[in-house]
Order: sequence, then structure tokens, then C-alpha cells
Amino acid sequence: MAILEMKSVSKWFGSGSSQTEVLRSVDLSLEEGEFVAIVGFSGSGKSTLMNLLAGLLSPDRGEVLFKGQKNPEPGPDRGIVFQNYSLLPWLSVYENVRLGVDQVFAQRPSAERHEMVLRYVEMVSLTPALQKKPGELSGGMRQRVSLARTLAMSPDVLLLDEPLGALDALTRAVLQDEIARIWAAERKTVLLITNDVDEALLLADRIIPLKPGPSATLGTEFPVTLERPRNRGALNHDASFKTLRNDIVGYLNRVRHERDVHEQREAGPKRELPQLQPLDLRHA
Repeated sequence: MAILEMKSVSKWFGSGSSQTEVLRSVDLSLEEGEFVAIVGFSGSGKSTLMNLLAGLLSPDRGEVLFKGQKNPEPGPDRGIVFQNYSLLPWLSVYENVRLGVDQVFAQRPSAERHEMVLRYVEMVSLTPALQKKPGELSGGMRQRVSLARTLAMSPDVLLLDEPLGALDALTRAVLQDEIARIWAAERKTVLLITNDVDEALLLADRIIPLKPGPSATLGTEFPVTLERPRNRGALNHDASFKTLRNDIVGYLNRVRHERDVHEQREAGPKRELPQLQPLDLRHA
């Protein structure tokens, strides 16, 4: 049975002539313990989809179900990590993580909550920085704190909304490995939103493209059967990895071109469409 679902979900913003449909008839099902990645272009509605799953937005049509409950309110059972760090700058690493633990597990003894904080700070390799404040940390370290705080609240589903998008390539690679290691240890249900196909292939069991908006919807699903644990160096020489990557990138390139053709037909023959170029989702 699916732990988190979207059934024919549509979402729009504005009203009247200024109304914009961001998502249309989205169907999604996450099974317990699996790691799913949704990839798409910037501005295609990925964060709107994530906010719907977290309960931060309500669908205008269709329904979101968490453990069978329709359109649930936000709660610690669905932990979300955003691209920005969302840390309190006047609190230490320990205090930022403890804040989340105290909110969710207020009835547990203080000593037990203390041990929970230490466990998850250690899990993200930040024990030496336990008493440092966010201003004393690098961007990658701040994102580790955010991840530790979310994990410490023991969510059933972990929602990752482009959490590594603002990081440099080397730091991003290190945190990708950390996320893979933590998922292998915790086996949480994870949904990752990303615009990086390689990142999705490194981490996910399934990759689902989100077609370009407006009125974006999910496209053809790509199962990822690459053996775990995955080593990025080895993957670069893996024929099946290269084939799957080319299939996903080619698919996204085609749906973007189809969107451009449709928009030109709607607007009239005003310009010649460009030829398909190699796809770079991070700058699309």
C-alpha cells in the first residue's frame, strides 16, 4: 500500500483572466521505503508539487493522501528539507536540532532527547561543530544541520526540495553520498526534487520527469535498477547508466521542444523554433 499519493491533483494560482494552472492531473504513488526522484526544469512546478505533498498547500482539484488520510495538514510525519537552510542564526548546531526534537518529542525525558540530538548530529558528521552557530558554518555544513534536524523528528516520509541546489559541485557530491548513506541506514521513504539527472540516478529507485509548465504533469517513469551502493566514478563507465541518462535527458529535451511548438502554434508564426540543443536542466 502506498504511503503517500496524489490522485488527479491540479493546482492553480490567481483568478479570472490572470489565473495560471501550475499543475494538472498529477498522479503519484510512493511506496514505503523507496527513494523517488522528480526531475524537471526550473519553474515547472516542482516546489508547488512538494508543498502539496507536505500539506503546505491544498489541491484545487483531486486529492493528496498520506496513509489513506485525504489532504492532511502539515506535520512532522512528513519532514521537508528546503534549498535554503531555515536555521535560527542565534542557536548552535545542537540547539537548532534540539528545537525540532523538543517540538515532536516533548513528552520524552530530556536525557533521551539529548541523545537523539547527538545521534543525528553524528549521523551527518557534525559532532565537532556541535556548539557552533550557523554563521560559523559553510553552506554544506548548514544543510547538514537542516537534514539532521528533519531526520531527528523521525518523519515517515522525507521530502527533499532541491536541498543541494545552492551548493558548489564538490560539496554537493559529498552531501549526495551522505544522503545515500543515511537512506541505506534509515530506509525512510524519500522524495527528492532535483534538476540534476545525475543526482537522481545516483540516489533514486525511480525517476519521474515533470513536464514543463504551465499545466505541468508527470511524464514517463524511468526505473533505476543500478546496483547499490552506487559509486559515481564507476557509474561514469557503466553502459547501462549512460543509456538511462541519455534516455532521460532525451525525453526531457523532447517534451520541452513539444511545449515550445505548442506555444508557437498558440501565438502564431512569429519566430522560428531553435534546433534541439544538449540539455542542461540547471540553467533551463
